[in-house]
Amino acid sequence: MILTVTLNTALDITYRVPSLRPHTSHRVTEVVERPGGKGLNVARVLAALGHEVTVTGFTGGATGRIVQDRLTAVPGLVDALVPVTGPTRRTVAVVDERSGDTTQFNEPGPTVTPAEWSAFQETYADLVPSVSAVALCGSLPPGVPVGAYAGLIRTAKAAGVPVLLDTSGEALRRGVAARPDILKPNADELAELTGSHEPLRATRDARRRGALAVVASLGKEGLLAATPEGRWRATPPTRIRGNPTGAGDAVVAGLLSALVEHLPWPDRLTRAVALSAATVRAPVAGEFDRDVFDELVGRVEVTTDVSAA
Repeated sequence: MILTVTLNTALDITYRVPSLRPHTSHRVTEVVERPGGKGLNVARVLAALGHEVTVTGFTGGATGRIVQDRLTAVPGLVDALVPVTGPTRRTVAVVDERSGDTTQFNEPGPTVTPAEWSAFQETYADLVPSVSAVALCGSLPPGVPVGAYAGLIRTAKAAGVPVLLDTSGEALRRGVAARPDILKPNADELAELTGSHEPLRATRDARRRGALAVVASLGKEGLLAATPEGRWRATPPTRIRGNPTGAGDAVVAGLLSALVEHLPWPDRLTRAVALSAATVRAPVAGEFDRDVFDELVGRVEVTTDVSAA
């Protein structure tokens, strides 16, 4: 069982329009609603890969009830979300069918009270000992302490459970100091954390700050991994056009699924890159194109990065 934590859950709404133009009205050709937030996207990909997943975090209001209703339809997924008074946020992605580009609008999350945060911590502490890995994903809603992920990492590590952290800003800075087993930033988050825009130097610095392993998403250039076992680059065989929303969450799902299957690092990176590319071809975040994944997984190039030694 894998546990994903989404403190700022959402209802993801995707609009498709023939062409997105400012200052005009648009006729929407398709509307898709799915449970969202980074950890829920990760969980849905993991479930599609055949892994049992428990999801926790916060849910509230009518939007939260829709999210939970949709989660019950996902085979292999257990709902352990904690109720809050405020409503779960919505995110809106507008896909321009002509260009393939996506424009994203993210609402703020509900304000979490101290009592609600305490209730979540108790739920989390009860869940951790029975899982094989934990993913801590996404932004913090108002009211949650900025050092929240650091505390959750320490709880997982005290139970001997490996933990992956995927967040940004001050939550990332505080979290990395708690020594997560895997840190999964994108290039901008890595630069913000370390002050370096050179990925090789930045991944080394992130490890010095506490992360056991760092896997950086570099967009179309794939992944750069710095781990105790070595350093690798993993690149997709071709550039895939489509909706990139959720591609980073697919990377997390690939890394976690391969971790609990005890695969070596090159195989973890291969799966993560192929899943990320296959997600770009899917209509919404949290899903992936199985045919694209199966076709790409044997063609991802993973090389030892001796220059980073």
